[in-house]
Amino acid sequence: MESASSLGIIAGSGSYPLILARAARGAGMGRIVVAAFEHETDPALAPLVDEVGWMRVGQLGRLLAFFERRGIGRAIMAGQIAPKNLFDLRPDLRALLLLGKLRERNAESLFGAIADELAKVGVTLLPATTYLEHLLATPGHLAGPAPGKRALGDVEFAMRVAKQVSALDIGQSVVVRNGTVLAVEAFEGTDAAIRRGGALAGGKGGATLAKVSKPGQDLRFDVPVIGPRTLETAAEARLAVIAVEAGKTLLLEREKMGGLAARYKVSIIGVAVG
Repeated sequence: MESASSLGIIAGSGSYPLILARAARGAGMGRIVVAAFEHETDPALAPLVDEVGWMRVGQLGRLLAFFERRGIGRAIMAGQIAPKNLFDLRPDLRALLLLGKLRERNAESLFGAIADELAKVGVTLLPATTYLEHLLATPGHLAGPAPGKRALGDVEFAMRVAKQVSALDIGQSVVVRNGTVLAVEAFEGTDAAIRRGGALAGGKGGATLAKVSKPGQDLRFDVPVIGPRTLETAAEARLAVIAVEAGKTLLLEREKMGGLAARYKVSIIGVAVG
């Protein structure tokens, strides 16, 4: 039987699912049930919730049955699945049938189809920002050193290019330096794009990462997120600036990110996109 005080979390990798679980509990959520994925979900999530069901990526039928049997009527997707695991997945019959209906297999079409399957068993997929609205980036300088005039010029250029790339459903991030696009995120993910862009920037580094939402972003999934891991990857690649779309990008572990940005001298800024 569905309970309004119950929440399902479809948990990928990283700290995002843990932060969501704590926030939902702090908001008064009485029961939290997690669908976790082998080799992806952090086991540290278990003590924060009431029940964890472990499954492989691609076991859609098991995911649906898990929530349905526990009376879960609302769920949130949190965290990523590594691209290599999407390629290596062994889909069950339910997933095979879903994949067979898709003309395009991008994040929006795939997760949208999963949301439709969840709805068939009575589960409504909530926006990925639910309980985490306080973590959305605000406009302006957020952490690290204040960017200079040249860096701000790269930010403006990078944000514009990133919006155009995201509209084509290629990716949500680009890396630029001195008005030149060095890397565009695609299926490999943000961290790999950062490393590639940093390598192409040369020994002195100084590149800018821009991360944006897609036009008409479906807030139930694929919401832009950055956290300490993104910042550490950017520092290793000698990037100078991380620019994110204000009001659309989640900043995880904000206090920790502030300390890392100061240590690594990486500027983080929020940009309002009109």
